[in-house]
Amino acid sequence: MTISTGNSYLDSLNGAKSGSSTATVKKNDTLDQKAFLKLLTTQMTTQDPFNPVDNTQMVAQMAQFSSVAGIAEMNTSLKSIADGMAASRVGGAASWIGKAALVDSKSAAPLVDGSYAGNVTLPADAARVDISLVDASGKVVYTGSATDVPKGDVPFYWDGKDPDGNQVQGPLTISVYAKDTAAQSMKDLKTASWATVTSVSSPVSGTTKLITPLGNIDPASVLQLS
Repeated sequence: MTISTGNSYLDSLNGAKSGSSTATVKKNDTLDQKAFLKLLTTQMTTQDPFNPVDNTQMVAQMAQFSSVAGIAEMNTSLKSIADGMAASRVGGAASWIGKAALVDSKSAAPLVDGSYAGNVTLPADAARVDISLVDASGKVVYTGSATDVPKGDVPFYWDGKDPDGNQVQGPLTISVYAKDTAAQSMKDLKTASWATVTSVSSPVSGTTKLITPLGNIDPASVLQLS
């Protein structure tokens, strides 16, 4: 494989002859420590003996160069640390792949075995709770019910198969209907579902995201990992 540098194209425009060569000189605008000391020595040897350079000014120049050199070294060190942290972040996030994460969601996606699972959080004790899963056409494919349910998390699970044993494709909408002990409809119900982490996105200039069938998820928003 040949990697083109673009020279052949430029040569064709300039009518370059075969066998000719062009030397490219890289200009260095950076003043390193050796060059600075040479410049300082030249300044001292060529100064007017009757009007020498002020000592304070010379010390200030040296201090300024040391400060700039120190900042350059610090930037190099910080970049090295940042690169190391980025590699560590990717390695840490990769350990999530293949696991199930519980996240706040109004939808449920099939897990590796095709099942659906999640939680419904009740703000108070309920006399009855009905949890349904609805497909894209609006058809209710699953309903689970419970009575005398205490406040807190109410887990639900469905194997994902219809009455004929066929696997139901998701994602499915989570629909909840609950009545409190006074037979009043309950509001402020929170739903969460389990989703399989299929991959991880961790760009150097961005934030780490978990890729799931429910979308890209921030690791900080995961309620539980299994």
